[in-house]
Amino acid sequence: ELNYQAQSPDEGALVTAARNFGFVFRSRTPETITIMEMGEKVTYELLAVLDFNNVRKRMSVIVRSPDGKMTLYCKGADTIIFERLDRSCKKLMKVTTGHLNEYAGDGLRTLALAYKHLEESYMEEWIQRHHEASTALEGREERLDQLYEEIEKDMILLGATAVEDKLQDGVPHTIEQLAKADIKIWVLTGDKQETAENIGYSCNMLREEMKDVFIVAANTTEGVKQELQYARRKMCPGAAEEPTVTKVRAGLFWLKKMETVQDEKVEGEYGLIINGHSLAFALEKDLELELLRTACMCQTVICCRVTPLQKAQVVELVKKYKQAITLAIGDGANDVSMIKAAHIGVGISGQEGMQAVLSSDFSFAQFRYLQRLLLVHGRWSYLRMCKFLQYFFYKNFTFTFVHFWYAFFCGFSAQTVYDEWFIALYNLVYTCLPILSLSLFDQDVNDRWSFQYPQLYSPGQLNMYFSKKAFVRCMMHSCYSSLVLFFIPWGAMHDTVRDDGRELVDYQSFALLAQTCLLVVVSAQLCIDTYYWTTVNQFFVWGSLAAYIAITLTMYSNGTFLIFTSIFPFVGAARNSLNQPNVWLTIFLASLLCILPVVALRFILIQMRPTINDKVRHKMQMEAPPAPAPRRPVRRVSTRRSGYAFSHSQGYGALVTSERFLFKRPLKSLLAFSIQTDLPLATNQAKLFRPIPEEIEGSQSSQS
Repeated sequence: ELNYQAQSPDEGALVTAARNFGFVFRSRTPETITIMEMGEKVTYELLAVLDFNNVRKRMSVIVRSPDGKMTLYCKGADTIIFERLDRSCKKLMKVTTGHLNEYAGDGLRTLALAYKHLEESYMEEWIQRHHEASTALEGREERLDQLYEEIEKDMILLGATAVEDKLQDGVPHTIEQLAKADIKIWVLTGDKQETAENIGYSCNMLREEMKDVFIVAANTTEGVKQELQYARRKMCPGAAEEPTVTKVRAGLFWLKKMETVQDEKVEGEYGLIINGHSLAFALEKDLELELLRTACMCQTVICCRVTPLQKAQVVELVKKYKQAITLAIGDGANDVSMIKAAHIGVGISGQEGMQAVLSSDFSFAQFRYLQRLLLVHGRWSYLRMCKFLQYFFYKNFTFTFVHFWYAFFCGFSAQTVYDEWFIALYNLVYTCLPILSLSLFDQDVNDRWSFQYPQLYSPGQLNMYFSKKAFVRCMMHSCYSSLVLFFIPWGAMHDTVRDDGRELVDYQSFALLAQTCLLVVVSAQLCIDTYYWTTVNQFFVWGSLAAYIAITLTMYSNGTFLIFTSIFPFVGAARNSLNQPNVWLTIFLASLLCILPVVALRFILIQMRPTINDKVRHKMQMEAPPAPAPRRPVRRVSTRRSGYAFSHSQGYGALVTSERFLFKRPLKSLLAFSIQTDLPLATNQAKLFRPIPEEIEGSQSSQS
């Protein structure tokens, strides 16, 4: 049983298909290739490997057959191969072009194959020059490219192959859900234009109901500019000719100045497809803003025939002029530059190797897992972090502002309003664990409702939960709470006596009352902010209050005072204060005045201006939960899917012809903005070779 390990899944599929027709690849060494041809063992001598790269877009081998004939075999993109064919192949090339179009219409990835017989004398000289170029210390790549270009001419067309490229399960559904979440998706692929368009339709990115799909394919700077302007004017006729660039401040303390291109409203949905040649002109300094402006008006952007460097340049362009977070996802070596350029890089571990995974921030095996990563865990994480920050600022600002008001009554002597031990334990024990549990377990809606309503992701993109305005509101809330927490206890304790007629007004009793009110209020505020209660939340909230009471009674007891007289001076303060009814009434009144306005304001906002979260939470209470998502979603079948694709990574010809066998698996690529991504391969199945028509069968090019 043979088990092939190929440089790419395409090659593995083609070799397997050849085996099914009686041509079995059996073994190889650095110098030979052994094949069973219809049951007969034949050994070819491998003379040279002309590697693939993203400029050549083809790969060739030179072999010597057992009868001494030397032949060059070449495979690559149809446009590249057709340019290097002999004039006698025009008729066959026309027929093969029809076959290629038919394959592309069926959603297959295509390659063209050609060969060339070589003379012995010429090959001896060429091999000598090839050896000198490959061992040169300077200009090695340029010299090798010249030699490759010299020998790959006047070839005879063999025919074309087609490989079925199946998408992973759930890719179209995942992209559809991300689009509903208002996430911009740009596809960056090395495929030709027809292939990229088919990929767009297969993934529900391009739809028939779109008003128009613009194609930018000009080969000059002026032509690209005109096509981009035509698309922009058609989408938004009333827009200004020059883009609106706003300078904003960002970074720490807003010291960094950034330029931002403002979004423009467009009625309807549009798509944009741009090829690599046009993209090279569009990324120039004087056209990059026009490209970004036009692309951002479109619902779907597909860049085809792009190089790894262009992928990174597109990501950098978005990062430079848009206040957005970019995510790049890919599964191979040619996505590494894009993954590193984005804010967040995601690598898919699969048939294309581990290069993308090793360069990424997150990695998983299936593209559909991106849906749960963003719409569930990503959204929950953002919600928890915003609540954590707001509560953290609230409890510490309230704690500090009480000192500010107390300074007016202590002559600004820097005396603390609280017990020193309470100050030490406030953040360390009393308020630490409750907010930790909220930031770990809280969720506004469960994962089923998050999948059902991807629009829940939108508030995070708009910074609705934490921003400069939210920070100012938090400070105002803290200022109000601190006023209540200081002046209510101060007014209640002023000229107050105990049940036995003794005075209750002293510094220690007031400090105990103020710190108790503070802890009750911040704990109640945390309970209001908690959407999802668990056993851990309950234990930490009530446990923290219980710990405060236990520690306070212990530190203020007579026994602790006798052992540590100078450390715990508040002896008897808790026992003398907490047994008075008016003290408990003061705690209740201060807590009510702090919490009641918050509850009332939130009730009014939910009734008058409910957010998408409020609507879904109300629906969650009224309706039954949606069915859980299937573990293997059913892939939608489309009549149009991917065509030609080829690896962008440098080949491994040097390793093949050396003593070391180290086969890597580079990749086919894709996507980028707020999300950039690559649609990974699931399986590859080879189709039959297209037979040569009978009228051409007698020609020299009829070996297919």
